[in-house]
Amino acid sequence: MTPDLIRNFCIIAHIDHGKSTLADRFLEITATVRPQEMKAQFMDQMDLERERGITIKGKAVTMNHHYVDGTCYQLNLIDTPGHVDFSYEVSRALAACEGALLVVDASQGIEAQTIANTLLAMEYDLELIPVVNKVDLPQAEPERVAAELEQVFGFKQDEILFVSAKEGGGAKEILDAVIERVPPPRGQQANAFRALVFDSVYNSYKGIIGYVRVEDGEISKNDRILVMSSGKAAEIVEIGIFAPTPKPVETLYSGQVGYIATGFKDVQECGVGDTLSNYADPATDPLPGYVELKSMVFAGLYPADGEDYNNLRAALEKLRLNDASLSMEPDTSTALGFGFRCGFLGLMHLEIIQERLEREYDLDLIVTAPSVAYRVILNSGETVLVDNPSKLPSPSDLQEIQEPILNLTIVAPSKYVGAIMELMHSRRSDYKRVEYIQGYGDSGGSSKSSDQSRVVMEYAMPLSELLADFFNQLKSKTQGYASLDYTFEGYRAAPLVKVDILVNHQSVEALSMIVHREQSVYVGRAAVQKLHSTIPRQLFEVPIQAAIGGRVVARETVRAVRKDVLAKCYGGDITRKRKLLEKQKEGKKRLKSIGRVEVPQEAFLSLLGIGDDR
Repeated sequence: MTPDLIRNFCIIAHIDHGKSTLADRFLEITATVRPQEMKAQFMDQMDLERERGITIKGKAVTMNHHYVDGTCYQLNLIDTPGHVDFSYEVSRALAACEGALLVVDASQGIEAQTIANTLLAMEYDLELIPVVNKVDLPQAEPERVAAELEQVFGFKQDEILFVSAKEGGGAKEILDAVIERVPPPRGQQANAFRALVFDSVYNSYKGIIGYVRVEDGEISKNDRILVMSSGKAAEIVEIGIFAPTPKPVETLYSGQVGYIATGFKDVQECGVGDTLSNYADPATDPLPGYVELKSMVFAGLYPADGEDYNNLRAALEKLRLNDASLSMEPDTSTALGFGFRCGFLGLMHLEIIQERLEREYDLDLIVTAPSVAYRVILNSGETVLVDNPSKLPSPSDLQEIQEPILNLTIVAPSKYVGAIMELMHSRRSDYKRVEYIQGYGDSGGSSKSSDQSRVVMEYAMPLSELLADFFNQLKSKTQGYASLDYTFEGYRAAPLVKVDILVNHQSVEALSMIVHREQSVYVGRAAVQKLHSTIPRQLFEVPIQAAIGGRVVARETVRAVRKDVLAKCYGGDITRKRKLLEKQKEGKKRLKSIGRVEVPQEAFLSLLGIGDDR
C-alpha cells in the first residue's frame, strides 16, 4: 500500500452531535462490517459508552473506499470523544492524522467544545472539512448553522457539507471529500521504521498492545521492536490493522494506522507517546511525543475491603496504560486505611474511572471529596505543589498560596446572558469578553431572530469553584442549553486558608480543607454540623470544632451517654448520693483526658457534599 492511496482522518465535534452515528454510516458504505453484525454506535464497544451515549475512548478503524474513478483508497478513521474531560484523547488522535471532519448539529449549532476542538485541530495544521449533521430533523436549521461556521471559523460556503448520519444521506460524498481534500501521509517508505504509539491496552496473552501510526518505513511480524525512550527490545507477537476488530497482517507500511503486540508484561515498558523502531535498523531520532498533561482534580480511592489494596493497585496500573492522563500515588488515611491519591482531568473523568474500576475489575471503592492542587510559595522562596490539605505547611512558613485558574468558554442562547452573568459573579470569576454569533437571517432584529442568536462568553474562574456543582447550576439556569469548555490558564494568588477539624481537641488531618477566606466560616460550620450527627456518643462530652489557625470558627458538642448511678439508691442519706455523683464526675473527667474518639467512615463520607448547595 503506497502512502498516496492512504488517508488518515478523525471526527471531532461537541458531545452528542452525531460522531458515532456518522462513523456507523462509513462502516456500512465501505462494507467494513457485515450487515448482520452491524449495530448502533458500533465503535463504542464499552458498556459504559453505550449506556451513557458518549464516546470515552478514541477508536481506530481501517476502511477501503472506492473513489469515483474506481481507485481503492485506504481510509484510517479515529473516532474521538466529545466531552471536555477527554480532550487529551482528542489531541492524541489529531497528532496521528492529516485531516479532520468537524461535525456540527444542524439544530444546536456551534457549541463550546466545537470551538475548542477546532482550535486544537488548527494547532496541528490539519485539513478541516466542516459537516452539518442531522439535517433531517424537523427543527434543523442547516443554513443558519452553515452561516455560523462561516462567521466563527471563516469557512467558505462551498466547503460545507450536509449530511443526515441517521439516514445516511450525504455520507458517501463526505468520504469522497476526504480523498480529495485530506493530504496523503508525509512519511518516507525508504527511511528507518518509526511509529508513534497513540494509545495502548494490556492483554494477558499478548502483553502490551500499542496502537500506532506508522510515520516512516515498514515493519513485519518477524522483526524485533525497539522502544526508543527506554531502549527495551522484544519479539513482535502480532501486528495488524483494525477492521474494525483486530485483523493480523504481515506488514505495516508508512502512513498506516494499526497495532503492534509487543509482548511486554510491565506496563511501564511501553507507554503512550513512545516511538517504536526496528531493532535491527533503528532510527536516530524519536518522533515528538505528547505534552504530558497535569492532573486538574485529585481524589483518594480506597478499597472498602482492605484486602483489595493490591487488586486496586494492579487495576489502576492497567487503566493508566489505557488512559495516560490518570496519575496515582500511594496514600493512607486514618479512617479509610491504605489507598491511592489519584489525579484526573475533571469530574467526568473521575466518575468514569470509578465506574470502570467497579465494573471491569469488580472492586468496591470509597472515593473522597475531589480537591485541586495549590501552588504554595514558602518564606524560603521554594515553591511546592500541594494536592492534599494535610500536606499544607504551617502558616508561619507560608508566603502565599496560589490556586489554579481556568479559562472558561460558555456558549448559550443570548436570552440567558443575565442568568449566566449572575452565576459567574457568585463564583469569584473575572469577566473577559462576550461575542454574539449571528446566524443566517438574524439581522432582521425580530424577537424570533434574537432568540436564535447565540453568545460566546469567556471568563477566568478558580478551578475549585468548578468542582462545587457549577456545571449542574449552569445547566439549570439555562434550561440545559448552555455548553461549557475550559482550559488551564495558570496559578493566581488568593486569600486561602486551611480549615482544621478538631475532634475532642485533636486535629483530624484527613478532614482538613483548603477554602477561600470568605467561605471558610460557612464551610467550617457546615462540616461541624454534619459530623455532629455522624459521630456516635461516648461516655464523655466530645467537642467538634472547626478552626482556622488558632481561632475556632464553629463548634458542636456530642453529648455524653448518661448512666443513672443513683438507680440503686432507693433510700438513705443524701450524702451517699452525692458521693456516687462525685465519683462519676471524676471518672468522666479522667476518661475525657485519656479517651480517644474513633472517627467512623460514615463521617468522612458525610463531608463529600460540603459546598455543593451554595
